Amino acid sequence: MATDILPEDLGFFSALASAGSLSAAARELGITTPAVSKRLAQMEARLGIALVIRTTRRMSLTPEGELYLEHARRILSEIDDMQELLGVSKAVPKGLLRVNATLGFGRSHVAPLISRFVRKYPQVEVQLQLSVNPPPLTEDAFDVCIRFGAPPDTRVIARRIAPNRRLLCASPAYLAKHGTPKVPNDLAQHNCIGIRQGEEAYGVWRLLSGRGRNAVTESVKIRGNLTTNDGEIAVNWALDGHGILMRAEWDIGRYLQSGRLVQVLPQYHTPDADIHAVYPQRHQTAVRVRAFVDFIALSFAQQTTAGKP
Repeated sequence: MATDILPEDLGFFSALASAGSLSAAARELGITTPAVSKRLAQMEARLGIALVIRTTRRMSLTPEGELYLEHARRILSEIDDMQELLGVSKAVPKGLLRVNATLGFGRSHVAPLISRFVRKYPQVEVQLQLSVNPPPLTEDAFDVCIRFGAPPDTRVIARRIAPNRRLLCASPAYLAKHGTPKVPNDLAQHNCIGIRQGEEAYGVWRLLSGRGRNAVTESVKIRGNLTTNDGEIAVNWALDGHGILMRAEWDIGRYLQSGRLVQVLPQYHTPDADIHAVYPQRHQTAVRVRAFVDFIALSFAQQTTAGKP
């Protein structure tokens, strides 16, 4: 009886899915399109299920094909890890790297760095997924997560890659029309732009005065007529003069420098929200993970030194 799943099928199917079509996969693998079609048909016959829906120009994966691909790539990634541990790979970053980041920050900052990273390390295949909320750390869905604030879970490694402050800001036009808050309680009388993200309590802003043991936290219940789960949209609303916004310095730094936004209540601070690269302890020896984390940490450090964000 033929084996249902052959080890060599894993790499073939991963390449096929990445290529997006039978003809593109044929070019990538250096074989003919009929040969790709025949091998795929043999795989499906052994499994007794359809993995791919074929059309004239494109193809899509069936639900079973998506599941097969997910496990195939994880197995291939683990093989790469084993080769690195045994010294077989000569410490060259390669293999699949699954990265997660938040929507706005991932789009504006992480994606451009990944473009530079894969140019430097072309043997690494990066899958970037952006999400509103960070994925559960207990799930094996990602190799590296870029997130704000260190996670409380001790089963993962959290490397601080950049300092970050959340700042209050508004457009000069809004402040000219509605006045500038002097103390945190004044915010209750202003239109505040709300962002529903992560597990933080929505609609409550916490501001700190003083430092260390003398720090005092004031909680303010905000109100406003605009709310979103997308930080970039919220920043655009603030730029349009709709209200006061609390946002990471990395997202609004350029607007503060240009004067399009003005910091509000600068003498008060928000709880720390430094940027961390989070990954499972078992990945700390993976060359591709170490190379990626080192790369983005250096890139963020260079931006900070240069006065950015």
